[in-house]
Amino acid sequence: MPALSLAAVPGRRRATIDLAKEIERRGFKGVYCASFGDGLGLCLSMAHETKTMRIGTSIANIYARNPLDMAQTASYIHEISGGRFDLGLGVSHAPSNARLGVQTGKPLGDMRHYVETIRGTNNSFGELPPIILATLRKKMVNLAVELGDGAVWANASRSHMADSLAAVPKERLAAGFFVGNMIPTCIDDDRDAAAAVNRRTLTGYLMLPNYRNYWKEAGYVEEMEAVEKALAAGQRDQLPSLMSDRWLADSTLWGSVKEVRDGVEAWFAAGVTTPILVPSSTKGGQMKAFEEMLAAFA
Repeated sequence: MPALSLAAVPGRRRATIDLAKEIERRGFKGVYCASFGDGLGLCLSMAHETKTMRIGTSIANIYARNPLDMAQTASYIHEISGGRFDLGLGVSHAPSNARLGVQTGKPLGDMRHYVETIRGTNNSFGELPPIILATLRKKMVNLAVELGDGAVWANASRSHMADSLAAVPKERLAAGFFVGNMIPTCIDDDRDAAAAVNRRTLTGYLMLPNYRNYWKEAGYVEEMEAVEKALAAGQRDQLPSLMSDRWLADSTLWGSVKEVRDGVEAWFAAGVTTPILVPSSTKGGQMKAFEEMLAAFA
């Protein structure tokens, strides 16, 4: 079973906890919380309300919280959950950090300092959870190997995972090094409608240079150069039409229940031990998307 991505939307937070309990009952691998909607708060609630499944952040923005404060909170959730919590950390994106009004440095250096500060508490706040680093390209993967307990991608290309994971020693993988990827997923027999939803989901990511550079590295130079040309011309509305089916199929899941389930198996085969499905729907919002997801894996 895959894991699922969950966020607590204002006004539906109690319903979100009830949904997490149902996700656990259905046997999903875990729930990982996005950076919006207070993922740490949701993880704390799930620590109290669930019993067996893993929970975690994917990701918590390092610029939003002092590392010593983060260490205390992470240790608390880890203890309350009975050791089921994974602390996923990331540098987020320039637009998000600009809204926070924070000064950022070099992502690798900032992440190194943050994790080393947390590790430097030497469990004085209590035992720390596994630390998972959000990554795209190999330099951050290498840092995850050096300082962390795993790596998590978002919108990775499946065909490129073997190359990315080559940076992780086989003995670390065998010892349980976390390998996750957040995968936009839309279930609908109307494949065109489902693909259109995933294209809308990824439009914002195409605006980010670090993602475009990753996808170029993954072999999608032609698509990314076309995107950059459209952005330079102020033609953002053109972006969905520039997402080739080949690229979309490599980074997302869509279509019938069978196609999505087969796609999850393909991600496992590619070395992703924790595929994290990010549900969307052609027929409604978050709750409708989860209704379809639970039915698909019943």
